[in-house]
Amino acid sequence: MIESGVDLSRLFDQDGLLKQLSKRLVEKALQSEMDDHLGYNKYARSDSENVRNGLSSKQVITDNGIISVEVPRDRASTFEPILLPNRQTRIPGLDDKILSLYAKGMSLSDIQIQIQELYGAEVSESLISNITDSVIEDVKIWKNRPLESVYSIVFFDCFVVKVRQDKRIINKAVYVALGIDRSGIKDVLGLWMSENEGAKFWLT
Repeated sequence: MIESGVDLSRLFDQDGLLKQLSKRLVEKALQSEMDDHLGYNKYARSDSENVRNGLSSKQVITDNGIISVEVPRDRASTFEPILLPNRQTRIPGLDDKILSLYAKGMSLSDIQIQIQELYGAEVSESLISNITDSVIEDVKIWKNRPLESVYSIVFFDCFVVKVRQDKRIINKAVYVALGIDRSGIKDVLGLWMSENEGAKFWLT
């Protein structure tokens, strides 16, 4: 059974897909920042006196609501994230960047550009590269996660988001396939992005 016109608001609700993906990306970026700050990654050995010291929760306002992220801490209390400074509680444009990362087969350079735009600040190439590598792995895991063999109902729909491309703000169409399995559990099966909504893309 295939239907269209499903309400896509669940993508943005309290436990919606977009907020889950946003939380994962922000936390991975913050962990990469901590690696860069300490000079070694989480699982490496080091003689440094400054080490990781747990996590603190922070409420972050995005364009489509609030997400709770776990911010890493260091023992010396000298770590201040660039993406999310201590007194900052909003990340503008986060949702559009998340959709772009997960909904399109982006190249390494495309993802690096998205990360740079997300930071909106001059940061080292090595930090951007480390964050990009971390994000790419997460994107691959989500895109290649196993799905159920059968879904009782599948909904197809499309919505439009504004994204930055070639220094311009343009509209892009994000297609969504949402399935309900035999236990009644909903799952977003996939996201795809194109320049605009059209019959040709639906046929593919």
